[in-house]
Formats: sequence, structure tokens, C-alpha cells
Amino acid sequence: MKNRIILFFAVFLGICAVAADDTPQERYIARYSGIAVSEMKRTGVPASITLAQGMLESRYGLSSMATDGNNHFGIKCHNDWKGKRMYYDDDARGECFRVYRSAEESFRDHSDFLRYWDRYKFLFELKPTDYKGWAKGLKKAGYATDPAYATKLIKIIEDYRLYRFDTGSAGEVVEVPQAPLRLEKASVQKLAASESYTFSLSRPMFKRNGVRFVYSQPGETWESIAASYNLFLKEILRFNDLSEASALPQGTVVYLQKKKRQAAPGMEMYVFSEGENLRDVCQRFAVQKAKILKLNGLSSDYVPQEGDRIILRKVR
Repeated sequence: MKNRIILFFAVFLGICAVAADDTPQERYIARYSGIAVSEMKRTGVPASITLAQGMLESRYGLSSMATDGNNHFGIKCHNDWKGKRMYYDDDARGECFRVYRSAEESFRDHSDFLRYWDRYKFLFELKPTDYKGWAKGLKKAGYATDPAYATKLIKIIEDYRLYRFDTGSAGEVVEVPQAPLRLEKASVQKLAASESYTFSLSRPMFKRNGVRFVYSQPGETWESIAASYNLFLKEILRFNDLSEASALPQGTVVYLQKKKRQAAPGMEMYVFSEGENLRDVCQRFAVQKAKILKLNGLSSDYVPQEGDRIILRKVR
């Protein structure tokens, strides 16, 4: 009799354990934690944050947006989206949302969305294990309008111990890519002392993406800089994606040679903020505007909108 009672309780406890694990939340974690960790290693977005956002935004993968369109993060279409679409009432009625071929594609798009949009780049300066800092930073940057968004993310992470995915199996730090702002800063550097150039104007010289440039000084014009470096006016304008000379405020980047066809490694994509134009982005990353338009299959009259993503470098 005693053995039967012990067996009964053992079976009962086993059933309870299975039931506790067989919830939408636990199923979501089991299914997508591997993808979240892979994305952390690829882009630097903490796996705990990815999982918590996915769980919150998709209702553990049960929302119609997730089941019908594999969209786990509520990312909208924007002008650059060429895939399938679905429409839901969100901030406004009938808003357009992206439809993905798989959940994995949605996770990848979410990681790129955070890494390549300026408003989120400061987050990558945080440690991957600082999930509280990331949650608060996402709210601060405007990822969601819900005032309790950060609190909800932190609660999900702590309730389900999602922070365990931010470290290796032995608790070691996971290697992640360098922060995007650091990569960008490192791409602007003085010419190596070993390189020898002779110019008529003595001033600091810099390189971005391997392209030489100077910062304009007070009173300078495109004409005066061109003359200083033995360039034709049309030549220096072409280097800087201009058809005619314009005002030259102090501190403007002026390239002295043809820009590259694509951006430096680690700067594969860019997400536009409100009011930005393509030429300014091409100047920032030292890439030719015409080549970027061609790379993205865009016409010369393309006007970017907030949230549009543009490829700056082919990923092989």
C-alpha cells in the first residue's frame, strides 16, 4: 500500500511538472530561444530582450499577426518593404505590417531594425547582460508607446529567467559584434603617418571607408577647396554627390576622391530617421549615391521615409 501511495505521488508530481512546462510561454521559449541566441551572436541584441519582446508583442506566438504573417515584433511595412503585407488597426486604422516567410526571418529583421537605426544604437554600448538597461532604453528610444513597456519586459525576463540565455552554458560572456557607433567612429581616422601626400593647404586629413576627406573651415567654398587640392570644381562636386556648388557650412565633410561602391564591414544597413535624405547618409558612410540606389533597386527620385531600411553593403 505504501509503495502504491509513493508511486501515485510520483506520477502526480510528474504530471504537474509536465503541465507547468506545457504553457504558451514555455513553448515559445523552447521553440525560439535558439534563434534569439543566434541573433545575439550576430548583432549584439541580448537574447533575453529578443525573447521578451517577441513574447510580449506576439502574445507568445499566438497573435494573428504571428500566426498569419510570422510577424513576432509588430514591425510595420515602411516604404522599403517589397514583401507580402497584412493590415491591422494599431496607432491608426488599417496600418500595414510585414509578412515574413518564417519566424526566423522576423527575428532577423527585428535584430537588424535595432542595430541599424540611429535611435537604438546607443543600446549596444550596454553589456549584453544588462537586460534592465536595454528594456529601459527601448522605452526611452520610443519602441513602444506603452508607459509600462520596460517594466513588462523586465518582468517577463525575470519570471521566465530569460537572462540565462545572455551567457554561455557555463555562465561565460558571449562574444558579440562591436557596437555600431564604435565601428562608425573607428572608420574615421587620420591618415597613417607612413603615407605621404603633398597638398597646398596644411590641415588635418581623415579617412572614412578608405576615402580621404577634410572638414571645411570658415569662409571656404567648394571652389576654394577644389583649387587647394588641384581638383576641378565639377570633380569635387561629383565626389560629394552634388550637381552644383552649394553653401558650405563649417565642419562639412568634403571628400577629395571618389567614394566607395559600398560601406565598410559592419555597416551593412541603415534605417532612416524622420527628415533624413539619402545623400547625407551616403556622405556619412562614404558611399556613392548612384551605387546605393542601384544596389537597392531604387529610382533616382527615391525619398526615404522614417523607418525605411537601405542596404549599404552586400552580405555574402
